[in-house]
Amino acid sequence: MSQLDILVPFSLPPEEMSADLLRELKAPALAGLLARATPGRNPSAGERLDPFAPALPHEAWLAHQFGFGTSLAAENSPPIAPDFMLSLGLARETGNWFVLQPVHFFIARDHLVLTDPRQLELAEDESRALFEVARMLFEEDDKTLLFGNAGTWFVHADSWSQLRTSTPDAACGHNIDIWMPKGEGERSWRKIQNEVQMHWFTHPVNAEREAKGQKPVNSIWIWGGASPATGHARSAYSAVFGLSGWASALAQHASKTAAHASAGEVIAARPERGLVLLDELIEPALANDWSRWLGTFQQLEKDWFVPQLEALQSGKIDRVSLILTHNSRLSTFTASRLSLRKFWIKPSLARLCP
Repeated sequence: MSQLDILVPFSLPPEEMSADLLRELKAPALAGLLARATPGRNPSAGERLDPFAPALPHEAWLAHQFGFGTSLAAENSPPIAPDFMLSLGLARETGNWFVLQPVHFFIARDHLVLTDPRQLELAEDESRALFEVARMLFEEDDKTLLFGNAGTWFVHADSWSQLRTSTPDAACGHNIDIWMPKGEGERSWRKIQNEVQMHWFTHPVNAEREAKGQKPVNSIWIWGGASPATGHARSAYSAVFGLSGWASALAQHASKTAAHASAGEVIAARPERGLVLLDELIEPALANDWSRWLGTFQQLEKDWFVPQLEALQSGKIDRVSLILTHNSRLSTFTASRLSLRKFWIKPSLARLCP
């Protein structure tokens, strides 16, 4: 038997806009799959998850699938740092490590807002220049900083092992106060964060970025703390496709993986149990760009939902589970060739509504 789990973050529209968005969305293949599928045991689209959780619903779902549920139960971000380091070619060093990301805080009238780090489009030479400044400041506090890539660094901080953190996407677009690190080590973290911010304020990299109309890199975000003793991620999937960002660190624990694969390639692979991450809706949703969200969704319909429906109908795939989320909702729907025979049920996107 071949089964696919297809995770589509931010495919559930926001409650206040759902009627208008679904009126414009033309996705007959998805409508057919949803209407005739069996709802899963996950919370339905009408049930709200914690809107102030340290990880978004799709991030929490991924963490649970790969054995990180304990950390989330402790109101923390997924403990991904050691695996993330390994995926970027760094050794899984001993001690407690965190993911550290250069970010931009937007100054609102009475609070700070974290903008989507994807929007920075930080070049590697810019990142390395800023990294060197931050590295010296962290070393003054006996903490080691390692460079992973332009948008991802790592810090060794055993004294912060009890620090509870949130993922950048969970905090994105909000007043950061709720999602700032909490617990033992909080004051120490904020001290270093403030020092980095001050040193970067007049840094030539930021002066050049602002001259080009780009957002300055004016702060850092910490999350994903763990030690190698926490253990490696584990996977029940025989193949994973499309895992990007921090989720790419999970791909190394499946026997077959492809960062980029078409629906046809995934279907042809016929994995015993496969996972596909379609994350194209995240960026427009975080930016509240609903016109772009609709256009991206239409492309997913053409590239993925139409081929998946055809694969189910022809028996090339036996079962497809759709895991659909928003920032505080998650729904699972499972369709099979047998369920598609419910011809009396009309295709509908109503199940996307809260």
